[in-house]
Amino acid sequence: MRYILNTKSLGHIYKGFQRLVSLSSRPTQLKEPSTSVTTTIVPRDFSLPNSSWGSEMMRLYEHYNSQCEVETEGGEKQEGPWQRLPSCRDLIKHASGGVSYSDRVQPKGIFFTQNTTEPGAAFEYVVFANNEEQKSVCIFQSGHLLEGAPGHVHGGAIAAMIDNVTGTHATFFYGLVMTANLNINYRSPIPLGSTVVLESSLDKKEGKKTFISCKVTSSDGSQLHTEATVLFLSVSVSDLMRVLESSHL
Repeated sequence: MRYILNTKSLGHIYKGFQRLVSLSSRPTQLKEPSTSVTTTIVPRDFSLPNSSWGSEMMRLYEHYNSQCEVETEGGEKQEGPWQRLPSCRDLIKHASGGVSYSDRVQPKGIFFTQNTTEPGAAFEYVVFANNEEQKSVCIFQSGHLLEGAPGHVHGGAIAAMIDNVTGTHATFFYGLVMTANLNINYRSPIPLGSTVVLESSLDKKEGKKTFISCKVTSSDGSQLHTEATVLFLSVSVSDLMRVLESSHL
């Protein structure tokens, strides 16, 4: 079972991280008591456009991003149906506002899908969540480090993105979860470097069980690449931290 740590936990992580991103022009000064060294931590939001994004990636980003804020008839701005979710290399550290958790449990941990800072080399993606419809959409562009069969994305990289997006979806809407079962059907290969869309939606909830479906299509929706169903189990923050610490991650 894989623990989903990239979404809201420890008190609505995404909202906390968004506040941190909005304050990134005012870096947090952290003073280490043992050495008296001051460290500046400025969270970088990897879900924002960079020079590696292709035209389809940018087109879809602008399409959904334009619906995150809408203008009323009176000319006022208000929240739209979609919300962009930030992504960071170490979201737990930044969202919790310090280094104690990562230093104690995962001192060298880096969030898997943000394991490189080289633009366009691996996972380039942005996730949007729709609060009204309770669904999410991920725009994903694959880099050269994700090659499996020559010229195509490795199936493991596709599975990682599905697990990431559906886990983000489940935790954002329904609370902290861990993956219990991931079932994938690969329909057609994804060309390396192309942009695809991952759509995630709720099938049903049964107590602590959350069932999510996901499909991966071409950017225009004309070709189905992958289908998946995922079962998540709800967990508490205290239980999760106890398991992580006992496993010496």
